Amino acid sequence: MPLNPFFLQGSASEQRLVQDLINEQLKIFGVEVFYMPRKFVGTDDVMKENVVARFDDSFALEAYVQNYEGFAGSGDLMTKFGVRTTDELTLVISRERYEDFVSTFYQDGNEETKLTSRPKEGDLIYFPLSDSLFEVKFVEHEQPFYQLGKLYMYQLTCELYEYEDAVIDTSIADIDDNAEDDGYIATLTLAGFGNTATFNTGISTDNGVNTITLINDGFGYTSPPAVAISTSPRGLAIANATAVAITTSSGAGSTTFSVKEVTITNPGFGYTIPPVITFSGAGGSGASAIAGIGTNVVRILLDGTQQGGSKYTSPPVVSISTSPSGLSTANATAVAVVSAAGTISDVRLTNAGFGYASAPTLTIANPSTGIGTGNFFLNEVVKGQSSLCTARVKDWDADTNILKISNIATNFALGEVLVGSATTGEFPGMGQTASYTIFKIGLDDFQDDAFANNLVIENEADSGLVDFSEGNPFGSF
Repeated sequence: MPLNPFFLQGSASEQRLVQDLINEQLKIFGVEVFYMPRKFVGTDDVMKENVVARFDDSFALEAYVQNYEGFAGSGDLMTKFGVRTTDELTLVISRERYEDFVSTFYQDGNEETKLTSRPKEGDLIYFPLSDSLFEVKFVEHEQPFYQLGKLYMYQLTCELYEYEDAVIDTSIADIDDNAEDDGYIATLTLAGFGNTATFNTGISTDNGVNTITLINDGFGYTSPPAVAISTSPRGLAIANATAVAITTSSGAGSTTFSVKEVTITNPGFGYTIPPVITFSGAGGSGASAIAGIGTNVVRILLDGTQQGGSKYTSPPVVSISTSPSGLSTANATAVAVVSAAGTISDVRLTNAGFGYASAPTLTIANPSTGIGTGNFFLNEVVKGQSSLCTARVKDWDADTNILKISNIATNFALGEVLVGSATTGEFPGMGQTASYTIFKIGLDDFQDDAFANNLVIENEADSGLVDFSEGNPFGSF
């Protein structure tokens, strides 16, 4: 028989009453959570997958926690990738409250949010009670099933969020710091103001080696070969000239090198004829060079008085005062060697010159670190001024000048100026936009993870376990 006509069976007023009762119950027995819609910044055009996501909005909502016995799921699991936490959380939120406080902000058809009419899988929820982020895995929108002819709530099945290099920037510190240590993180050591290096010089009044000219650069060297210079007739160890070879790659992708130039570390003295130059070691062959000698040539003194300076990111210009002889070929020239610590570890002569009546003045340029001010902030976008590479700040240690970054667009360049985007207006009282020179570029913080280190496997494969003689078995490049 038909429904009783004396009952309305779901009038608008009855539906509003049920919705109000649900809203009130959630306010009384629920907890405050923050709903964070997923924004699709970049997608894979082939697979149509979201490859870059951003969560920069958060909306406070009341939610009822159905997990009265604690988090569901499998808990903590030991996997080959380490410990994995699989906590699950089931929340109930009001449909009306979601539409009023979340959906209404995306009614303009924002393409980044895709679906705005209801909660969607992939959105995040910040759960303050455990200070953790949960990802929505399933949205049940038909429970209870059409009570009085209408739906009043959403039931969200959530899992603990596994970070995927998404940008989490809600400007709420308790939320944003959940991903501070997760994902691919590169470390930049930034240079403030550095110290200028100083080196002293002397002269060899008796014939010393002043030039070494490369005749043949050779081939097949795996490292710089040893350079031997025939001994001085004086028969003293300190009279013997010394030099080092500098190599360059034989070509793109090549693992062998040729000799680029030879620099003098000690011109020696007492030579009556140009000494013989020989190259040995490093697996290569063919390199040859000839030496020239002169009187009153320049020496670089490494007697403990030199100062290596600090914060050098590249070899600075080295200047030596001109020779009194007035000949351009008589002027000494030199190059500086920068250590991994950013100091000048050595100054080598490319031409020891000749005709100097006294020790010349050697000047080393200042380190290119004239900028070193300001502070960086979590999620701030930083940009390299030469490479135009951008990244987001994960952590900044002002005491050590170490900056941790993620979401790196391309590659930063050593020695370029890194500028932040935060201003005094955005962060009152925290200083102006930061500017520093990149002194050192580190690798991913997780490069030493034992689970991800396949070097042993690779070495065993290279030793003959796996045949790599066929470069591309599926066709030509």
